Amino acid sequence: MDVLQSLLLLPLFSFIFFIIFLHKWRSTHQKNLPPSPKKLPIIGNLHQLGQYPHRSLHSLSKHYGPLMLLHFGRVPILVVSSADAAREIMKNQDLIFSNRPKLSIPDRLIYGSKDVAFSQCGNYWREVRSICVLQLLSNKKVQSYRHVREQETSIMIEKIRQMGSSLLVVNLSDMFVSVSNDIVCRVALGRKYGEDGKFKKFLGEFVELLGEYSVGDHIPCLGWIDWVSGLNGKVKKVAKLFDEFLEGVIEEHREQRKRDVDLDFVDILLDFQRENEGSFLADDDAIKAIILDMFGAGIDTTSSVLEWTMAELIKNPKTLKVLQDEVREVARGKVEVTEDDLDKMHYLKAVIKESLRLHTPVPTLVPRQSTHDTKVLGYDFAAGTQVMINAWAIARDPSLWENPDEFHPERFLDTNIDFRGFNFELIPFGAGRRGCPGIAFAMANNELVLANLVHKFNFGLPNGEREEDLDMSEVKGMTVHKKLPLLVVATQHAY
Repeated sequence: MDVLQSLLLLPLFSFIFFIIFLHKWRSTHQKNLPPSPKKLPIIGNLHQLGQYPHRSLHSLSKHYGPLMLLHFGRVPILVVSSADAAREIMKNQDLIFSNRPKLSIPDRLIYGSKDVAFSQCGNYWREVRSICVLQLLSNKKVQSYRHVREQETSIMIEKIRQMGSSLLVVNLSDMFVSVSNDIVCRVALGRKYGEDGKFKKFLGEFVELLGEYSVGDHIPCLGWIDWVSGLNGKVKKVAKLFDEFLEGVIEEHREQRKRDVDLDFVDILLDFQRENEGSFLADDDAIKAIILDMFGAGIDTTSSVLEWTMAELIKNPKTLKVLQDEVREVARGKVEVTEDDLDKMHYLKAVIKESLRLHTPVPTLVPRQSTHDTKVLGYDFAAGTQVMINAWAIARDPSLWENPDEFHPERFLDTNIDFRGFNFELIPFGAGRRGCPGIAFAMANNELVLANLVHKFNFGLPNGEREEDLDMSEVKGMTVHKKLPLLVVATQHAY
């Protein structure tokens, strides 16, 4: 009897299974998905990323359009390559796309992603971001560190002057890393670190690792590759070095507690921790993670912007001359440019904007992730879709920019387009809830250093190299730097 009943029920079960299968098939195939390149088994489209993802994705977008769906393993990746699409993601649907995917390398380097940049959207992220914006990176706080920027810029200028007077070739790339490092260390930690070169070395390794791709994040069955390649070992080593360093810094600050005079970032965060016992900063790891954000953004991206800007100026000597004339006119009779002078230097600001356009420091920004099913410009996307916004490609879109591959600062003199997240054709710092909160801090450093350099020196290339032949190739990483260091001959300007 049981067998007979089972046989009678078999057609019913088969019909129910067919209905469920049909519903799933229709729900998948009736969705309006964006164009997508063909993918390979297991790895999906990973093979199409290339050594320079921003360039590879830009090339693909020319064929597949400004919204393109890739798959890294089985993980759907939305690639955004137009200002309209970026506006939809970072403004109109900013809340839906405000999460971060869980990535193993930042997670291991930055204390379970307890920083601002990589932490997932939620109460923790909202609180630590609020602390950074109000306590560390407000305009008032940025201005309070003016003396640090001016002192360290003066030290850099004097080093270059001495090298120039001895007819030595100056490595501007190293100079920019050093001055950015010294400013951030004094502001964040209270004093300089790295005079012996060790700190800068493992800081460089830290930033380089943030730009590495972990196969296991998207294809767990291939996670062993990260062990065999040595990537996991490098991450473990650098994480340990930084933890030991930051542990020492925090203990040093606790022993030498300051009171309302020259407070650095660690002092401010420790004071907040003492006064708010139940906050998310009760854990020292959160303080360490926030400080690591300051290093990554404050040193690496700042030195990258300065490096590319000076490279473009040297490659374009007429543009350099226009900038020098403006800076020297504004600072006439002064030994050094101060921050009081910067607001009068409109061409300087245009030069930096143009450099940020052509050489977006983090070309594909930090990835986002959708929290709900949604539509973007008529296409359907499922919750959990990761988003790569190719800010580099948008900034070179010929429908937005005339002669987009040319360095032409004049394009910004008669426009209100800015980089603070309101104009989506220029988003080097992102936009919306996940935009960079340290723009004011970064730009204060960039403008002061650049103005003093062009005020004080004239520049040429060593060994008779012609300006137009200057190598502008890139090195891969989360932050894009010049592949070859920027070597110059600097001669002091005669007033």
